[in-house]
Amino acid sequence: MAIKATIFKVDLQIADMERHYYHDHALTLARHPSETDERMMVRLLAFALHAHEYLSFGQGMTTDDEPDLWLKDLTGAIKLWIDVGLPDEKLIRRACGRAERVVVYIYGGRTAEMWWKQNSEKFERLKNLSVINLPSESTRAIAKLAQRTMQLQCTIQDGQVWLSDGNASVQVERVLLKMLPLT
Repeated sequence: MAIKATIFKVDLQIADMERHYYHDHALTLARHPSETDERMMVRLLAFALHAHEYLSFGQGMTTDDEPDLWLKDLTGAIKLWIDVGLPDEKLIRRACGRAERVVVYIYGGRTAEMWWKQNSEKFERLKNLSVINLPSESTRAIAKLAQRTMQLQCTIQDGQVWLSDGNASVQVERVLLKMLPLT
């Protein structure tokens, strides 16, 4: 018998002073049996950092044709494709061909650093790609906030990100490895 996904309910309050985005989101996350709390919380963090009324969770872990998160316009065109973890370089290249913007959040300490070193040259020609490394201390700390029912607040201001559950607050560091040029 196959193991089913674990369902998490999240009330997420976002105060993004940089984008002037202030909204509450009632989210349902399905954590794949092979997914860790750390990865699920990185997906949730990515949602908070790019929150939009049309941003939705995809089937990233179970299919190569979908990201972890994506934003489509009303015509179905993919405006934003977000992957979490250490995706295959070919999948990222394919995503860059399908989406207007692609953002990859990598984490895992030394493993993530080795992945970046191995792939960074190949990514240089992908003009619509951003890659952001989340240090292990940050991702392990937000994993500790994971509960089946969560009430979280995310504050983004002056390049800093804070995720809090009312009892604990975590400052999440981001290391920008490759960013889209400003237009």
